[in-house]
Amino acid sequence: MAFTGSSLLRETLTMILAGGQGERLSPLTEMRSKPSVPFGGKYRIIDFALSNCLNSGLRKIHVLTQYKSDSLNQHIYEAWNIFNPELGEYIYSVPPQQKISNNWYTGTANAIFQNINLISDHNHKWVIILSGDHIYKMDYLKMLQYHVEKDADLSISSLDVPKSQASRFGVIQIDENYKIKSFIEKPKDPPEIPDKPGNSFVNMGTYIFTASTLINTMKEMEKKKIANDDFGKHVIPYMLENGRSIHAYRFEDENRKSKPYWIDVGTIDSYYAASMDLISVSPEFNLYDSHWPIRTGQLQFPPAKTLSHEGERVGRAFNSLICDGTIISGGLVERSIVSPNVRVNSYSYITDSIIFNNCNI
Repeated sequence: MAFTGSSLLRETLTMILAGGQGERLSPLTEMRSKPSVPFGGKYRIIDFALSNCLNSGLRKIHVLTQYKSDSLNQHIYEAWNIFNPELGEYIYSVPPQQKISNNWYTGTANAIFQNINLISDHNHKWVIILSGDHIYKMDYLKMLQYHVEKDADLSISSLDVPKSQASRFGVIQIDENYKIKSFIEKPKDPPEIPDKPGNSFVNMGTYIFTASTLINTMKEMEKKKIANDDFGKHVIPYMLENGRSIHAYRFEDENRKSKPYWIDVGTIDSYYAASMDLISVSPEFNLYDSHWPIRTGQLQFPPAKTLSHEGERVGRAFNSLICDGTIISGGLVERSIVSPNVRVNSYSYITDSIIFNNCNI
């Protein structure tokens, strides 16, 4: 049976995993969840996954929250309340319902299992499962079309990384048709790509399931008392052992640069590096491409402003991102990201820094 792009999208539910504590990003996550951490001045990390959904045409989205979710829930309500429920469109925040167990989510797959009714009650044909804490641009419709063409039970978005970095991910081995032969979660010695020595093929944490397969697999594992907490550790190996058709989808980047861009800003170092890239002359990640816009809530602040006074009190900013509501009054900002509603006072000097909202310096 042939499906058009619009019919595929109508039959698809998106579930975004946004409950991570983000302990390695502390202190940025002491009062907020990782997907709620500001990025690029005006955005939150989750805006990138949600913008991918919007640009791909996905309109049925559940955001599964858990730890320190207040600011994330508020952001989703204020910035992403843009869909029309009368047309079957929505973005809902879903905290742990504890309908199946009294526990909080114990892993990526358990979060889905505890909300399996959201899939089964509405007869969706396909389910897209995303991480809410990655920075990248991707058209999920292309991957969905690939999944249907392959008649797969599960498709996993994958990309090449240097072998030295692959131990942080699930590593995939495929045949000539991109059917997955083996999946090893965070191996100490990652297998290399046969025709690309020094590189490994890894799991990005973006999945498309045929809905009936996902429901049956999760319930089957629960009935057999087989751990089903995590997709990489439990569910994917179980599906391979039981002969399910799992295909790798080679990541197609909508960032339109020389090499694909996908990053998990899971540590302070990676967060800082990704942020500083944005202010470089030719950043690897392009915020300014109207082909694939990144959306967020627009706070009602006036434009940014610089003020100069006599002598050395000259308000200046160089090679920086300066957001609305910020006033640089006789201070100097270089190679920095300044979030909305910041005041930089006379004789202040900010360099190589990330300044969050509402600071007075």
